[in-house]
Amino acid sequence: MAARGRHHSPSTTGTARRLYCPEMLVGGAEVALDPGQGHFLRNVMRLAAGDQVRLFNEAHGEWGAEIVVLSRDRAIVRCDQCVRSPASDGGPWLFFAPVRRERVELTVEKATELGAAVLQPVSTRFTRPGTLREDRLRAIAREAAEQSNRLSVPQIRPAAALDRALAEWPADHPLLWCDETGGGADMASVLAGLVRHKPAELAILVGPEGGFAPDELDHLANLPFVIRAGLGPRILKAETAAIAALTCVQAIVGDWQTGGRPAG
Repeated sequence: MAARGRHHSPSTTGTARRLYCPEMLVGGAEVALDPGQGHFLRNVMRLAAGDQVRLFNEAHGEWGAEIVVLSRDRAIVRCDQCVRSPASDGGPWLFFAPVRRERVELTVEKATELGAAVLQPVSTRFTRPGTLREDRLRAIAREAAEQSNRLSVPQIRPAAALDRALAEWPADHPLLWCDETGGGADMASVLAGLVRHKPAELAILVGPEGGFAPDELDHLANLPFVIRAGLGPRILKAETAAIAALTCVQAIVGDWQTGGRPAG
């Protein structure tokens, strides 16, 4: 058993730590990490100059990099070689009515792991009041992207009223309404009819804990791009419905069709 506090480099213990970095990543470039990333590498991962990490973003791909400076106030890494080419994850959107804080955070984490491209909180008649901490949610999304091997971090949009958010959605792109009233066809059948659409052309809508108000239900039913979809006979919590719907999309029309993990 290793002695307490003994230092281990990722180059000898397994895969290097992945860090999302929006800067330009090219061979030989020295990149300054933000203070939080430097603190994490130094005090949590117990790394030092000379250890290996990986930097990634959707525009420049994923790069092997070496820590050049890791001090109390600076963290600088040098890009070595590209190990994954840039690519867009191109996942579906998720419209969701916020619930309690810890459950919103769970939704953001799992939606990121499942490849959602955009997370759009929507306010409805029965949405629980409260303030979303967008900085906290972005940090959760970034960490989930780092751990799940994706190249992008989903965009988290400011909360918007349901009717406004729907008005901005392209009318030629299907929006799957997870209909808790039981009025929709099963999700698998709905998705089987949408195989010509890319995942990025699809959105999922999950309502609040109390369901939609009657006028909201009428509004949804009259939108030509909205498709009712059911998630089985059981009543699901909002965060469970979001996870289940994203799973179905990725399994039937999404990137689960491409097989295992990317190389590198």
